[in-house]
Amino acid sequence: MNIGFIGCGNMASAIIKGIVGSGVVKGEDICAYDPNNDAVNNAVKKYSIKKCENANEVVEYSDFVVLAVKPNMLTSVINEINAKLEKSKKVLISIAAGKTIEFIRDKLSHDNKIVRVMPNINAMVGSACSAYCANAKVTNTEKKKIEKIFGSVGEIMELPESSFPLFGVIAGSAPAFAYMFIDALARAGVKNGMKKETALNIAAQTVMGSAKMILESDAHPYALIDQVCSPSGTTIEGITSLQADGFESAVHKAVDKTLAKDSRL
Repeated sequence: MNIGFIGCGNMASAIIKGIVGSGVVKGEDICAYDPNNDAVNNAVKKYSIKKCENANEVVEYSDFVVLAVKPNMLTSVINEINAKLEKSKKVLISIAAGKTIEFIRDKLSHDNKIVRVMPNINAMVGSACSAYCANAKVTNTEKKKIEKIFGSVGEIMELPESSFPLFGVIAGSAPAFAYMFIDALARAGVKNGMKKETALNIAAQTVMGSAKMILESDAHPYALIDQVCSPSGTTIEGITSLQADGFESAVHKAVDKTLAKDSRL
């Protein structure tokens, strides 16, 4: 299995790192092209991948072609590689936010195999939450390979494309909400006399461990809350304060506002 990347920015580099590190394929089975030579050269140096001179060379070399470019660049890249893709059995994978399978199909002159993947920023530390959807041309065997490729940087699930806007909010935007919560905890620590670096480390580790508890235990989040809260204790005091100040409704409103904005783009 040969994997090619058109675009070798931060997200592509994170995926390449995961692929090589987890042994999905060797570095020599990966190629990349980017107008920014430094980006590709860095990946070549770190992961021993093949450097391509243009986008068509990536298509020619690869079984799976990852379009790792910004959404506003997608049309020009597809136009460039369209002739090379015509009547090919190669799988075209786009990670461009907001661009549907139908959008990509309309730019192509042939009914190619198309996959849309939405990874999130945490791919950079191997803890992504990604979703993918595919057109009917993509086989189950090819889907399994896609799950291996993107599973190398975290968790990946198949979702109907109609769920992508909401997935984009919960998985794509919400990391920023989580970062904000962690920073707020740390700043509260500073307010009460702790050094910021220490408080930030404690807050981040606590949130990471709490997420792990939800994922690996059978307990509902509120059952876990009940385990931490003792009668007339300190934690329940904080919980009721968050509820009184509209913590949950603020989160709901943030999701609703982000989703509404996405629908207007």
